[in-house]
Amino acid sequence: MAFESEAVEMVARLMALSARTAPKARGIDVIKTMVVTGEEKTALAEAMREYGEKHNVGFFIRDAGNVAASDACLLIGSLLHDAVGLDCGGCGYATCAEMLEAQGHPPATPFSGPNCVVRMADLGIAVGSAAKTASIHNVDNRVMYSVGVGALSLGWLEGCGVAYGIPLRASGKDIFFDRTR
Repeated sequence: MAFESEAVEMVARLMALSARTAPKARGIDVIKTMVVTGEEKTALAEAMREYGEKHNVGFFIRDAGNVAASDACLLIGSLLHDAVGLDCGGCGYATCAEMLEAQGHPPATPFSGPNCVVRMADLGIAVGSAAKTASIHNVDNRVMYSVGVGALSLGWLEGCGVAYGIPLRASGKDIFFDRTR
């Protein structure tokens, strides 16, 4: 099974490449990626489990089990202190300057904000591009909000306000398919 795990790690790097080269507003890259394996993956699963227990959020504990059982995990985040500069109001503020001035978050929230809505679309496109790459290479995967929360709680993806994770596994049965709530 070692060669499958090595192949999954290679696909994770290809996924990071897909996220990096995905289209971004104004051609400005605000995406950070990190491939997690081994002890880092174990630490990530534990951080997710602890968050789930502390906040009584069962799906974090379930997802932590998926991360622990995965071969690798790709993290993708978006830098917080950035705005496209369109003053579109999608973030809830009249101008990008007002949104940037309001950034921060209460200690009880997992993500920092407010965030530029266009930059969140950039993040979604990057995540989708990465998941597509996993699919092309037949690697089981699932996009998880909880993984991003765990990564940010560990201080990973410095400067990012929002992140997602995509755990990856190569086995005879997709571990992300039959899951309990």
